[in-house]
Amino acid sequence: MARPRADFPPAEAIRALADGEGRLALRVTPGARVESLELGEGKLLVKVRVKPEDGKANAAVLELLAAALGIATSRLRMLRGATGRDKLVQLDL
Repeated sequence: MARPRADFPPAEAIRALADGEGRLALRVTPGARVESLELGEGKLLVKVRVKPEDGKANAAVLELLAAALGIATSRLRMLRGATGRDKLVQLDL
């Protein structure tokens, strides 16, 4: 049985959280039951199913964010927070 597709907020709403230089603050929950993106207060709340091992959760976060924005994963770059829950991602739009 296939997993249900995550329900994303509108791409415009996600982009609106980014600052003037295209940096987006994230709060990540790895190992969640369901993958999701939620709009928080000044941050995007990201839940991924992958455990935080060997950067796999970071890759899953970037893939989920790219899918929600409708862009390639290569257009996203993690600036800060590779080992923590609070991350800063550069959007190259």
